[in-house]
Amino acid sequence: MVVPLGSSLRNATLMKRWWIIPLVVIGLDHAAKWVIQTTLPYGTSIPITGFFNVIHVWNTGAAFSFLANQSGWQRYFFIVLAIIVSAVLAWMLRKPLPMSEAIAFSLIVGGALANALDRLVRGYVVDFLDFYWREWHWPAFNAADIAITCGAGLLIAGSFLSARSSNTPRE
Repeated sequence: MVVPLGSSLRNATLMKRWWIIPLVVIGLDHAAKWVIQTTLPYGTSIPITGFFNVIHVWNTGAAFSFLANQSGWQRYFFIVLAIIVSAVLAWMLRKPLPMSEAIAFSLIVGGALANALDRLVRGYVVDFLDFYWREWHWPAFNAADIAITCGAGLLIAGSFLSARSSNTPRE
């Protein structure tokens, strides 16, 4: 199959545009983690408000410290998983997509690769955001986790909106 030159250039331009978001996510996430690692001793907590602390903790597992207490195999599992998910989403970003979907995929790729880079270099992910209510603390998280969550939220919202618009009766 012969693809017109203009078409392949347009696809390459679209894909490059969506890689700006993951690069920004990775940069911001690692800048924040560098500040935490260099200024806050491990295990330290700084109260900011009555519901938020900046802390310095390490997570060898995934979200909510899932599999954190395992023997170490999870580090490589999560690195490979992040690379596979990022590769699939990068492949999907080569195609024209609705803007919200492309932004969502880009946010997820950025967050996944930022945490994978942590696991690869450090062996764990640095978490530093601690929200709580009274004695109940939400599991600590970081900027990469925020990007992944926002990306997933965009996908969920987009699926509800597209389902709603497709169910609208036409006259």
